[in-house]
Amino acid sequence: MRIATWNINGVKARISGVLTWLSQTSPDVACLQEIKSQDEGFPAGPIEELGYNVAVHGQKGFNGVAILSKHPFDEINARLPGDDDDDHARYLEVVIPAGGTIVRVASIYLPNGNPMPGPKFDYKLAWMERLESHAKTLLMQEEPLILAGDYNVIPEDEDVYDPEAWRDDALFQPETRGALRTLHNLGLTDAYRACHTEPHKYTFWDYQAGAWQKDNGIRIDQLLLSPQAADRLAHCEIDRFTRGWEKPSDHVPVWVELNV
Repeated sequence: MRIATWNINGVKARISGVLTWLSQTSPDVACLQEIKSQDEGFPAGPIEELGYNVAVHGQKGFNGVAILSKHPFDEINARLPGDDDDDHARYLEVVIPAGGTIVRVASIYLPNGNPMPGPKFDYKLAWMERLESHAKTLLMQEEPLILAGDYNVIPEDEDVYDPEAWRDDALFQPETRGALRTLHNLGLTDAYRACHTEPHKYTFWDYQAGAWQKDNGIRIDQLLLSPQAADRLAHCEIDRFTRGWEKPSDHVPVWVELNV
């Protein structure tokens, strides 16, 4: 079972690339972030024609997450628990039956947090605390769980082309990285790092200053696996090639293969 995550940076602008990537790579499940679309405006039709079920938690103009699945959904749950006043569309969780078992998958678009210090950074840290609390609850169910998405956190120095260039950014603060390590320490496995030890492999390149051409990237898109999912981990890769397409997202897909 192949499960992928991709921040597409606007579904209307990237729908052609999304359809091409789905056709070429055929993931069983694809978690999308930053769709920048309300539910009713999401172009589900052409995606469904490729054989996918579509779940969307959207928002006008920004944020928004979606999950595409070749398998039917047993459950669909939108919004991260813990703050009823938070109206950002950043979390979507589904349960999918596959291969005689069930897999729980979440599509996550974690807040950026810039500029910092300030309310946006405070919101980012509070959101990460809520994610930690919810992850604890999910892990108690002892089922294959994949928390996939754009975490907007650079985990380590080896995950950025130049650590000094990011020292003052919210994505690279000690508090931010510490909150991500807290998630890992719950028993969640960074799928890419479990399969690859080589440094300087990236999932995001800014549109500015020739970042793509210079390979000035960062690794901020992750799939975190529960122990039951990590036991089934066969492979994890980055689809770097999509960044070279016409009108690309500034992120590229990351995917895992699980034995189910």
